[in-house]
Amino acid sequence: MENRRFIQCDVFSPLPTQGNGLAVVVDGEGLSDQQMQTFAAWTNLAETTFVFPPEDESADYRLRIFTTTREMLFAGHPTLGSCAAWLHAGGKPKQKNLVRQECGVGIVDIDVSGSQYAFVAPPTKIEVMSEPKYQDIIDALNIPVKQVLHSATLDNGPVWQVLQLETAEQVLAVDSSLVKWPENKPVGLIGAHDSNHECDYEVRMLAPSSGMSEDPITGSLNAALAHWLISDGRINAPVTIAQGTKINRHGRVSVQLRGEDVLIGGDTHVLIEGQVNL
Repeated sequence: MENRRFIQCDVFSPLPTQGNGLAVVVDGEGLSDQQMQTFAAWTNLAETTFVFPPEDESADYRLRIFTTTREMLFAGHPTLGSCAAWLHAGGKPKQKNLVRQECGVGIVDIDVSGSQYAFVAPPTKIEVMSEPKYQDIIDALNIPVKQVLHSATLDNGPVWQVLQLETAEQVLAVDSSLVKWPENKPVGLIGAHDSNHECDYEVRMLAPSSGMSEDPITGSLNAALAHWLISDGRINAPVTIAQGTKINRHGRVSVQLRGEDVLIGGDTHVLIEGQVNL
């Protein structure tokens, strides 16, 4: 065992402790897969990340991302939080205002030019959701068919079954405790707020595969949803998304368009820093 730099941060909220918590081991070299998985289970957070020197010479660092039970190829709040932690710990990017993260989906660019960092959303594979899967979801969650505007299966590393409902109120009315079927991939819900609301959309991520009924704020889901909405012409300008409302979190995710790139941004706050023996 040895002392390693450790940071715990809060991601995707302007209010510290109201976003999604992330544990970051800044010095991951020498740790085995089992050690990383065991520590991630011990932190009991949605994700724990480990930072390594890059293998790709164009990257600034390499990141591995673990939930309490498995490793992930990519995730949004771990990407922003780990970038902020790496910079906070003294990391110096090779290019000004740009951090390049190497992870399971390849290189992810992170714009750090402003106070709110934003990652370039990885490509998203968009497929028609099968009719049996669609029926299983709306039956299990008691969602009336008339409320569903669109549905799809999205893949940007994680795989999402997503439904767009008519309104944010309908999204917030879904009972997440009904998500108990293990064969389903995580379910994403999105619905539009009224024009007088501070946010454009409300999002929820119901996650039977992770052991929790609902994720506080999910950058990778919002990245996939943004690609989906843009591909169908349903958004063509910057939007702000609320998430975590139902579980008393104040999540805020910004979606920006820059040429062909979709940038997913939010605030990160470093709350704990020190050393961990691993």
